[in-house]
Amino acid sequence: MPPKQRKIAIMGYRSVGKSSLSIQYVEGQFVDSYDPTIENTFTKTVRFRGDEYEVRLVDTAGQDEYSIFPAQYSMDIHGYVLVYSITSPKSFEVVQIIHDKLVDMTGKVHVPIVLVGNKTDLHIERMISTEEGKRLADSWKAVFLETSAKQNESVSDIFHTVLTEIERANGNVQVKSGCIIS
Repeated sequence: MPPKQRKIAIMGYRSVGKSSLSIQYVEGQFVDSYDPTIENTFTKTVRFRGDEYEVRLVDTAGQDEYSIFPAQYSMDIHGYVLVYSITSPKSFEVVQIIHDKLVDMTGKVHVPIVLVGNKTDLHIERMISTEEGKRLADSWKAVFLETSAKQNESVSDIFHTVLTEIERANGNVQVKSGCIIS
């Protein structure tokens, strides 16, 4: 049986670690210096819940509050990873604008989204609390995770979680009192 194809867009303000998260997940390495992304696609085949998936990560160019939300990010995309840096209030603000544009573009109230607070290794410079991130994700009915691409902390959890959210949106995962049954 051919693998299920799932396309995931990774979006957020510039320099929040979108490419670092993608490369860490796909290649298992941390790239410290990376040219600002134009747009890149990474592909990885994974076994998840007994099925094989070809996961295509669309690593988008950094958005800001004035970016026009490109239509291609609302078509053929199964799920979204919205990333901010825990050290950047600006990136936290921009991720909320991206979410609003996303909901407008897709016309769906519930889109499979994982909100990611990246750069937990910079905890001394933290400016966005875990509680603020959780509160925002709850208001979107999205899943919230904090990660460190540098330390490979919870990186694969992001993509397993977004796959779960995609399958749930497709009606392939039932939820019983907080437990996920596939």
